[in-house]
Amino acid sequence: MKRRNVTSGAKKSTATTDVGANAGRDIAVIGGGIGGLTAALCFARTGAVVTVHEQAAAFGEVGAGVQITPNGARVLAALGLDDNLKTRSVQATAVVPTDALSGRMLVRFDLTRLPGPPYRFLYRPDLIAILADACRDAGVRLETGRAVVAADLTARLVVGADGLNSRTRALIAPPPLARFSGQVAWRTIIAQPSPSEARIWMAPGCHVVTYPLAGGRTNVVAVQQRAGWAAEGWHHPDDPANLRTAFAGMCRDLTAILDAVETTSLWGLFRHPVADSWWQPGLAILGDAAHPTLPFLAQGANLAIEDAWVLAASCDSATDLDAGLHRYEALRKPRVTRAIAAADANAVNYHLSGPRRVVSHLALRGIGAVAPATFLKRLAWLYDHDVTGLD
Repeated sequence: MKRRNVTSGAKKSTATTDVGANAGRDIAVIGGGIGGLTAALCFARTGAVVTVHEQAAAFGEVGAGVQITPNGARVLAALGLDDNLKTRSVQATAVVPTDALSGRMLVRFDLTRLPGPPYRFLYRPDLIAILADACRDAGVRLETGRAVVAADLTARLVVGADGLNSRTRALIAPPPLARFSGQVAWRTIIAQPSPSEARIWMAPGCHVVTYPLAGGRTNVVAVQQRAGWAAEGWHHPDDPANLRTAFAGMCRDLTAILDAVETTSLWGLFRHPVADSWWQPGLAILGDAAHPTLPFLAQGANLAIEDAWVLAASCDSATDLDAGLHRYEALRKPRVTRAIAAADANAVNYHLSGPRRVVSHLALRGIGAVAPATFLKRLAWLYDHDVTGLD
């Protein structure tokens, strides 16, 4: 496709933009998270007139880390954001499954061998800030402090990037009931540096993931299997003592990390079916609004970023907007379904006990000794994927 400079909204974009069907289209995005802002930027870069509606008073999310894997990073690089990501992130060197009881490293999978952009760890509000600044530069209008629904808007296309409890999704199809997964998670950041790797501390019925963030901090997500229900969402404060009690008896290094926790939030992990339909005329959904995923493959943000690119590109390639929306769903649903199934499988594998745990740990050590590249090859379908090649 040809490239040109366009004026989008009130401000002239400094980036070149594809000539296509999106030029001049009025696009409204509901939700100013990672997926919503990426979608807004993708549409603006293809000449659309874009407004983002965020109900919070300012753009940003509850502080936490996010892993940007090469598949998501390819989109951000294609949008010209790689330099900003580099200055505000930590480049990942490895994934390190570890026995949380003994502290013994089972295997080290080298992430620096992955093709494409680096695997990075970011503070989620920093990524939001990068995307919001890029949207402003591209002429996107950013509206905050007012909750809207699709019926309030007159745009040619309304994109619902409004998360787990998406009101846009409810307009497309009745939302199915979510099922409690039998797992809860604590999330926090501690003021301690850690190695440039994602460490998965595995124990019977529970696990902890730690990785570094810029500024000498460490992101901590701790997951426990239990029958007791907990509310969904990231905004439920909890006593750090409950976290430490749940993980009592772990190795010295992990215990030291949990002892440093000063504040934390707790949320219940629920399984949500992938939406049967992702669009109807004038409406589309992406990210958690279409396909919430458990946080065991580090793909929630990355899948939303991919969705954003494919949605904008599919619409840009079709003068019939409905045809573009149909293509978007057809391209995305099989991949997303596979990723969610892989995340569900990890939820089991991280929590093994008894003989199955012993066998699994022996197998991991064997892979590390004999074929350390096997792990990354098995995930090539995920990490090597490049939606920016979409015509």
